[in-house]
Amino acid sequence: MSVEGRDVVRLGSPQWGGDSADAKQPASPQLYVYLLDADDDLAEELDVRMRFAARQLATVRVLEAETGKCDLESWFAAVGRGPGLLILDGLVAVDTRISNRTVTELLGSGDLLQPLSRHVDDLIERSASWQALCPCRFALLDAEFADRVLPWPQIGHALLRRTERRTEDLGVMRAISCQPRLEVRLVLFLWHLAGRWGRVESGGIHLTLPLTHRLLGQLVAAERPSISHALARLAHAGLVTGTAGDWHLHGSVDEHLASLLEGTVRLTPSGQARRSSHGRFA
Repeated sequence: MSVEGRDVVRLGSPQWGGDSADAKQPASPQLYVYLLDADDDLAEELDVRMRFAARQLATVRVLEAETGKCDLESWFAAVGRGPGLLILDGLVAVDTRISNRTVTELLGSGDLLQPLSRHVDDLIERSASWQALCPCRFALLDAEFADRVLPWPQIGHALLRRTERRTEDLGVMRAISCQPRLEVRLVLFLWHLAGRWGRVESGGIHLTLPLTHRLLGQLVAAERPSISHALARLAHAGLVTGTAGDWHLHGSVDEHLASLLEGTVRLTPSGQARRSSHGRFA
């Protein structure tokens, strides 16, 4: 049988899942998928002969989550010492909260989710939560999966590189958040997203992601009203136009940074961009 064109093996195990008042556990269809069919990049780590042998053993349980808050705690418990939950499809916002502030990380297809680690020397209390921004599918990579794919270390190495990529991405986000000017942070962040999720169009990039102004604020360290005002100023300057979740980035990232950092464009408090007597905007 196939799901979305991919072969699956159905098992007779009972369905996992449950509901809570605020967050729902992802449903678990009674099936396993061949991971190398569901993740082309992982399959490309192996030559054709190894791929055929590994495919039979690299099977994973699939979880499906509807849009909204997700309770992943029980699934992380099921992962045990395995690699984690691999996002096959969809978009997930990972919130980390300390005191009364929340920072958000955006993850998509191919990213590996792992539980919040706790250390004995941690002095600051923190919590994590997860939200599916659109319907998602996860692959449960548990300890048994890790044991089955041991003969093919390329798979483990590829998953490790994805964890490193996530760490590098967090470093980029930290650098973006250090920019003191909100418009610069927004422009850098939107172009950062465009590299992965954007689509080239005439004159720039079209970026369609289900991000509200509140969520954008948590991604670039700002309050929602400030995000709304900053986007309005960028729109008046002709740099970023569109509505929440559907943006058009005009020009290039270098042009945007030159405009904002070098004074080619200055945004007035009223949200209007004015051209100076030297042909620049002021």
